[in-house]
This record gives sequence, structure tokens and C-alpha cells, in this order.
Amino acid sequence: MRILLTASLILLSFSVIAQQPDTANRLKEVEIRPYFSTQPLLRATGSIGLIDHSLLEKQAGGALVSAMNTVPGIRMEERSPGSYRLSIRGSLLRSPFGIRNVKIYFDEFPLTDAGGNSYLNALDVAALNRIQILKGPQGSLFGANSGGVVLIQSQTPSTDSTLAKLRLEAGSYGGFRQSLSAGKQFKNYSINITQAYQRSDGYRDHSAMDRKYFQVSQQLNYSKQNKLKAMIFYSDLHYNTPGGLNLQQYLDRPTASRPASGPIKSAIEQKAGIYSNTLFGGISNDWVINDHFKHIVSVFSSYTDFKNPFITNYEKRKELTLGMRSYLECQKKTSKLDYRFNIGFESTQTASDIFNYNNNLGQATELKTSDKLKAASNFAFIHLNIDFLNKWLLELSSSGNLYQYTYQRIAPVATGRQTNRFDFQLMPRIALSYLLSPELSLRTAISKGYSPPTIAEIRASDQVINVNLQPESGWNHEIGIRYQSPDHRFQIDLTGFYYRLQNAIVRRMDENENEYFINAGGTKQWGLENSISFWIVPVNPSKFIRGLQFYHALTLSNFKFDHYADNTADYSGNQLTGVPKQVLINSIDLQFPGKWSLFAQHNYTSSIPLNDANTAYAKKYHLVQARLSWKPLKSVHAPMEIFVGVDNLLNEKYSLGNDLNAVAGRYYNPAAGRNYNIGLSLQLRRK
Repeated sequence: MRILLTASLILLSFSVIAQQPDTANRLKEVEIRPYFSTQPLLRATGSIGLIDHSLLEKQAGGALVSAMNTVPGIRMEERSPGSYRLSIRGSLLRSPFGIRNVKIYFDEFPLTDAGGNSYLNALDVAALNRIQILKGPQGSLFGANSGGVVLIQSQTPSTDSTLAKLRLEAGSYGGFRQSLSAGKQFKNYSINITQAYQRSDGYRDHSAMDRKYFQVSQQLNYSKQNKLKAMIFYSDLHYNTPGGLNLQQYLDRPTASRPASGPIKSAIEQKAGIYSNTLFGGISNDWVINDHFKHIVSVFSSYTDFKNPFITNYEKRKELTLGMRSYLECQKKTSKLDYRFNIGFESTQTASDIFNYNNNLGQATELKTSDKLKAASNFAFIHLNIDFLNKWLLELSSSGNLYQYTYQRIAPVATGRQTNRFDFQLMPRIALSYLLSPELSLRTAISKGYSPPTIAEIRASDQVINVNLQPESGWNHEIGIRYQSPDHRFQIDLTGFYYRLQNAIVRRMDENENEYFINAGGTKQWGLENSISFWIVPVNPSKFIRGLQFYHALTLSNFKFDHYADNTADYSGNQLTGVPKQVLINSIDLQFPGKWSLFAQHNYTSSIPLNDANTAYAKKYHLVQARLSWKPLKSVHAPMEIFVGVDNLLNEKYSLGNDLNAVAGRYYNPAAGRNYNIGLSLQLRRK
């Protein structure tokens, strides 16, 4: 492992796009659609990570975690199977579980509701085709976020002959995953249906999960100028939450769940877990008015029935979201100047009915508190893209944001409805890229981030509506350079940034182990993201090595608190909680004769501070995973792939998803040791 680490450090000055293309597309130029139009990645003005479906399928159990963590600046955690956390460039301080200060879209529709919640774990990997990650604040076009935006593209029928795909996979700790996708392309109508089921007993006691998923996507080109898209999915997710361990418990028996402590019962006794049923749907219309104008409008809605028996209480939530997004586009091309102008808006409302009961051995008993909250997120945006001489690309964009929430206590004592409105926020972004040559580009960007507290932070587990909690905001400055060789075998991307965040929202715990949130003074975040991708042996039909790709990525994070004091403690200058200073990724993708292939990946993560005082750290770790696959059938009409894999090959003891600032040092959620998986994938194509 020292040799691997040394080799990685030699490549410190390089970076790469986080893209591992399909075999058929490996040497083609990578294109992206970060905003409104498709463009080569080389000319993009921002820092963008890409994950395609082939990389997702290389990960064991269909988990997003390993794939997402290949992108520099991204840290995804899974405290137990199904319990996701995600951060872009830094802060997990706000996320005891779930995803906050990051905006997520699923096709044209916001998966993040007006209350700031994103049920990413409701989705199954089988329904995903491609993920674009826009790093740094993107509020100029996507509304309130201080971390970045994740754009997820669903599986849709293509013009090729693939009709259906079946995937079966089994693994250690009772892991099983099955997915079936079927699609059909007609003359002007297409439909894609995805069904998936996943389960696991988990590595730890009381960490089982299961998810049932069903999705239908449709597209109708009902005229030459109009295209209608519709998507609906239903997810039934349950996972147990084993709870955090202190250091001694973690070292003695990492497979254990949280034991009882004094009057507080254990996680097993209280049947701690999450039960979440989500129905999500949307419809959009794309109208090409003429050669210069286009209009897109989408409406969407979701309903979530959420139950959380916790060690100290039992929470039930019913959440209904309604929203609309629309924009008008004008574009014109001349011999020297191309420009594209967009103007639009997005409006979302989420109503939450929240009930907290006493928890008696997994049963909700006496009602403690009940509240009704409604969040409203509204913003209008403009975007101007100017392409001069196919060398200079200037992007100017901004949004005006209005956010408010109403709250009303129903029990134990009813109160009147009240409204808390945050000040109007203008979030601009200016970005420029310059093509020095057909292979080399420079870029720079300045943007403002803004993220109001989520409903889960305003009304946290202490069951107090915290009207004093304020939004966090800040300015991000970044520069970057990209290079790709003329044959696209060699690609480099280097980004440096500085983000100054004010009023950072930080999670704290009271003496009864209830969480609450406060505004810290702010943070100073210096970062470097770099990686390199190189097809050492390009794809060929004759050599013993039919193809060899090397991938390397490095994230350096010098993130510190700035003027942060809590009661009598002063944490100014401390390292930002939950953020490792270094993360290194190395992978190889080898193709052999006879349709054999080997994928191997190494992840090094440095030590992680577990509390704001920086008195406790999670140890550094090395993770190695490998996957050997074989395609035994030569038929183009029914290709099959059989694969076997191993994860955590070195059997490292580590915690993936630490409980930050936990009471009594219960920081650790141990991850699985060495584990294995095996499976097959079968496609059926039209003859």
C-alpha cells in the first residue's frame, strides 16, 4: 500500500475527469450538459464530476458510495446499509443522516424538496444512467445550495436494439440484489420500466435493510416541435439503525449495535430504524418554438410517509411536495459569436406533518409533540452564455431567492400559525473559460452560495422549533485547467478553490442526546482537486491486453473554522469536523482476450476529526476492491456477463459514516470487513 500511495503522490500535480466510459465510447470526446446545452467537458467553465452507468455497475451491491467517492471533492458515507450521507467539498456538520446543503435533480425534476430534504436512498442504481456533479455553489440556476448540485439522468430507451436487461447479484452478509429493466422505442413514443429489489442483513447487529423500487419513464414526440416526458417512481425502503459505538466498543466488537446505557434502552430493544415510502412523479414539455426560441416547463410532486423509531422517541412524518419549473431559451449563432440566453423560475412547496411519540420497544405510545410546517422555496433565474470565436466562453447567471416557512404547534398545547421569512437573496455566478489550443483550456469562476436551514434542522429531534437559526452563505472562488490529448487517451483536470462560508450551520447534542443546530461563525476552505486518466493501452482486438485504463484522483482539503465559539469553548482555527485532509483514488480497468476484464480500485482516506474540538479522530484507512468479469456468450442478441468481486480486500477496520459531536464519544459506525459478491447480467436484444 505504501508503493501505491507513493505512486499517487508523484501524480499530485495532475487531475482528471471522473469518467470511466463504456468500451464503445472510451476514446470519444466527453460531453456534458451542466446547465441548458450540451458542450465538450474541455470547455466547461466549472468543476464537474461525471459518473456513467458502467462505473455504477462495477460497484458491489449497487451501492452509490464507492462510485461517488471516485469524484475529487465528493465524500459519500453509509452509516449502515441504506443510510446515505453526501457532501460536496466539505461540510457534513449539518447531516446526522441524509443530505443537506446539496441540491439534487432527477431528470428535469428537483428531488430535493422545499424543506431541504433529498431522499437519494429512495432511488435504485438500476434506474440511473448518468450522474453529473457540479461542485461549488450553483444557486444562480438551481436555487438554494451552498455545496453544489447533483444532476441524475434516469435510464431511458435508446435508439439501439436493447429491449430488456436482467441483473442478479448475491454477496456477503445476506446481500442480494435483483433488477429488471425493459424498454421499447416506437416511432414517436418510448417507454422504459425498471423494477428492483435489494436486501442485506448488514455487517453489524440490527443493520438489515430492504428496498423495493418501481419506475416508469415515457417520452412522446407529439409533433416536430414538441416533446413530452413523464416519469414516476415508487420506493419502499426500510433499514435498521444500529447506532454509534464509543472507541472501546468499536475496538472490542465492531459488529455490535449500540448497547443500553443506564435508563436508555439499546437500539435493538427500541427497534431503531427508518421506514420510508416515497411516491414521486413529474411531467415536462419541451417546445421548440423556432430556430431561436425554446420553452420548457415541468411540474412535479412527491409524497413521503416516514417513520423513525429512535432510541429516545418515535417520529412520524407525512410530507407532500408540489412544484413547477419553467424557462425560456433564446439562442443565435453567427460566424464569430454564439450566444444563449435563458430566463425562468422554480417554485416548490412542502407541507410536513410531524408527530413525536414515546418509543416503547419499537411501538409508538403517548404523543409528546405534534407540529405542522410548510416550507416555500421560490426563485427566478437568468443565464447568459456567450461563445466568442469558439475559444472564449463566458457565462453570466444569477437568481433571486425567496424562502420562508410557516409553523404551528398542535400538541401538547396548540398555538397559532406563524411565518418566518428570510431576506431576499441574490446569488450571482460569473465564469469564463478560454481554449488555448484544441487540447488545453483555462477557466475561472466566482459564485455565491446560500442555504437556508432545512425543516429537519429548524425542527430537530429536540422537538423545539428554532426560529433563530439563520441561513449559511458565502463566496466561492476557483480556477482550473484541463488538457486532453488529440486522441482523447490522456485527460487532465486540475482545480483550486477558496470558499469563505458565513453562519455555517453546525449540529450539536444536548445532555439527553437530542440534536439541535446552531450557526457557527464561519469557515475558511482552501482546496485542491486533481486527477488523471490515461488509456495506457487503447482498446484493440489483437493484443493480449485488449485495453488498459489507469485512473487517479486526489483531494486536498485545508478546511478550518473561523471565529467559532460555543459557550466557553473557542474552536477558531480547528480543522473542519468530518473532513479528511487527503483522499487518494487509484483504479485500473484491464481488458483481456476471451471477453475477460478486471477492475480494481484503491481508496486512501486520511484521519478525520470527529468533534469540533478536534480531540478525537477516526484513523486513516486504505480500501481495495476488485471485480473480475467474463462475457461467455458471443451472441450480440443476448450478451451475458458473469462477475465476481471482493470489497475491503485488506480487511481494514474503519468507520464509514461517523456520528459527529456525539455524546459520550459514540462516534463510530463500523463498516464491513472483507466481503464478496457474485452475479450475472443478461441483456435481450431484438434480432
